[in-house]
Amino acid sequence: MNKDEARRKVSEIAGEHFRRGDPVGWFEALYQQSAGDASWIPWADMQPNPMLVEWFEREKIKSGGKSAVVIGCGLGDDAEYLAAMGYQVTAFDIAPSAVDWCKQRYPQTRVNYQVADLFTLSPNWLFDLVVEIYTVQALPTVFRERAITSLSRLVETGGYLLAIGRYANSPDEQDLMPWPLTREELDGYTRAGLNEIQVEVFHDQQTPPVRRFRALYRRST
Repeated sequence: MNKDEARRKVSEIAGEHFRRGDPVGWFEALYQQSAGDASWIPWADMQPNPMLVEWFEREKIKSGGKSAVVIGCGLGDDAEYLAAMGYQVTAFDIAPSAVDWCKQRYPQTRVNYQVADLFTLSPNWLFDLVVEIYTVQALPTVFRERAITSLSRLVETGGYLLAIGRYANSPDEQDLMPWPLTREELDGYTRAGLNEIQVEVFHDQQTPPVRRFRALYRRST
């Protein structure tokens, strides 16, 4: 299945769940229907996200054994990358099938993979680095502010949140999957109490190029 076919399938499955008022149940349905075929999963490139890797290489980030969490970990490539960089990594997904898939792919992993719901996270979870890639954009727009508020609570005092995704100049560009975020939606991180450090908007190297964002926030108090 190619990417366009996979996105159409995702839109069908997600749309059915959205109509039921269930914004997140479609993830497990998708992973189950994929039956272990990663081509069904549009975001499963079987390697760390290149914009995450580029950021680490550019900023020369040193983990120093700090803690990190990956939101909506999918098949685990970003989590494993952070672990290789020296972080103590927790990674969660709402889909048990995705978490099982991660453990099968990485049987010797040092990552703490867990099943968890973004909207009901443990208040005891605090991390030096929170990484969110493509998860918020996979939610209906009416749930995004709530999701951003929830995941912002995971940032330890002095810690950072790195968000990566597709960028929309206006809501008119949000109709088709994968549904991009607007600047107004990204400002939800500052409304949730984080300080904006940098928001980069750029076109990637795909053909045709895709407009994306990479945004960094910090909790100072």
